[in-house]
Amino acid sequence: MSRIARFVLGAGGALLLAVIVTNGTGASAQGQARGAAAGGNPITGQGYPNPNPVVTKNWGQLPAGRKWGTTAGIDIDPTDGNVVAYERCGAGAAGGAGGGAVDCDTSPVDPIFKFDRKTGAVLANFGKGVMVTPHGISVDKQGNVWVADFSGNKAGTKGHQVHKFSPKGEKLMSLGIAGKPGNADGQFDQPNDVIVGPDGSIYVADGHDAQGMITAQQIADGLKRGATSRISKFSPDGKFIKSWGKIGTKHGEFRTPHAMVFDSRGRLWVADRGNHRLEIFDQNGTYLESRYTFSRVSGLFIKGETLYTIDSESAPLSHPNWRDGVRIGPVNEDRVVQFIPPFEREDRNQQGVAGEGIAVDADGTVFAAEGPNSFVQAGGAFTRYSAK
Repeated sequence: MSRIARFVLGAGGALLLAVIVTNGTGASAQGQARGAAAGGNPITGQGYPNPNPVVTKNWGQLPAGRKWGTTAGIDIDPTDGNVVAYERCGAGAAGGAGGGAVDCDTSPVDPIFKFDRKTGAVLANFGKGVMVTPHGISVDKQGNVWVADFSGNKAGTKGHQVHKFSPKGEKLMSLGIAGKPGNADGQFDQPNDVIVGPDGSIYVADGHDAQGMITAQQIADGLKRGATSRISKFSPDGKFIKSWGKIGTKHGEFRTPHAMVFDSRGRLWVADRGNHRLEIFDQNGTYLESRYTFSRVSGLFIKGETLYTIDSESAPLSHPNWRDGVRIGPVNEDRVVQFIPPFEREDRNQQGVAGEGIAVDADGTVFAAEGPNSFVQAGGAFTRYSAK
């Protein structure tokens, strides 16, 4: 048995649901043992080398008259190696089901940026008037930019969609029903991320709320009301193909599939944030294996055969003792070999805070997209971690 789901009777008679890893393909005990043998602790990050000790806070230029908002997404354009990301139009929080007081609907400025990876200069800026709260972002082989818009506006006319933009910022395609969350085929309810597969198929990670469902009753209630926590696959021209996954803790189930990436073998990696693991699938949704040593992952990036993950949410009440930050390890092992430490925040009990999105350029420079938990400590939407 690769994992044991243990139900513990908690205060007030609630059933607290926790996943305990014992052995098998996703053996965190084995990963922790290897980390200890290598002189590091994957929980705290202590003992691992930091490959990028130079921290540039508030990285990237912002047009005059604007202020940074939070973000959760960042990527590298494969056509030129520069950084593509967004900020939430000055909004200091992520927004909810009805949007925030400030979001990209109420403050219609261009949220999507392309930055020169070395200087932070703005090379392109677009996307005005299309989204409410951008979340995941990715750039395909042709340089097209894909963005998930995970919340809706109060008018019910925008949000809960995925949009494709040309490299010049022209909107080319939208998936989902504008402003109408739901769980029907081809419909989204708080989509988290979008990525294009090796054959041009489109994958959307859908459903943000399940990470907060920590009892069996909460999961049952979420399933009953039709909440989503799944991956949906579309053809290159946007036709719905299939979905897999639901709220739960078994392999192939999720409690918030927050981010995705493909590896060199064409396998789809999903950051199953609420279950504190990475789930790996083939392109048809067949479960392959898991990783548990990389903590509560919000974002991930694969460069060559190296995996980079970023933990933005481990905290005393969500994932005790695990320190936020960037964990780095080989793709083919559940093992951390390097660690970039987080910023500090007093109420995190020395667990720290880090960004939600991560990208790595050709030089190995790491870029973090700062979410609501780390935005204040980072001093802006983006942070750059370099070797020198």
